[in-house]
Amino acid sequence: NGLILNAAENVLLVAATRSNSIWRVPLTLDGGVTKAGIFAYMSGGIGPDGMAADAVGNVIAAHVGMGCAWLFSPKGEPLYRIQSCRGDGVTNMAFGGADNKTLFITESETGTILMAKMPVAGRLMYSHM
Repeated sequence: NGLILNAAENVLLVAATRSNSIWRVPLTLDGGVTKAGIFAYMSGGIGPDGMAADAVGNVIAAHVGMGCAWLFSPKGEPLYRIQSCRGDGVTNMAFGGADNKTLFITESETGTILMAKMPVAGRLMYSHM
């Protein structure tokens, strides 16, 4: 499901919904991959779905079935849990707002867009440069 690159753009992070984990796939200079491993395990729910990254390399992952999004450090340590005030179908998110510190979160059971103020701005995407 969700795919993002780390800040250095040398590791691909993949939301593996059915294994309830986020995989860490190092990228080689020639465009190949090597020795995939686990970035983070999740418990309960269905598993991770959409992901985003902030300006300091933290990873935010939607946790379908648990009604939350998790903020992980660049090393995979859980730092924050953002609980939905609506349903359990948290599926994706994106940063926005004037300071790029508002996390917009989709909740698919109710069709709601939730907002959470974050301590760090979202990472600028290629399309923003």
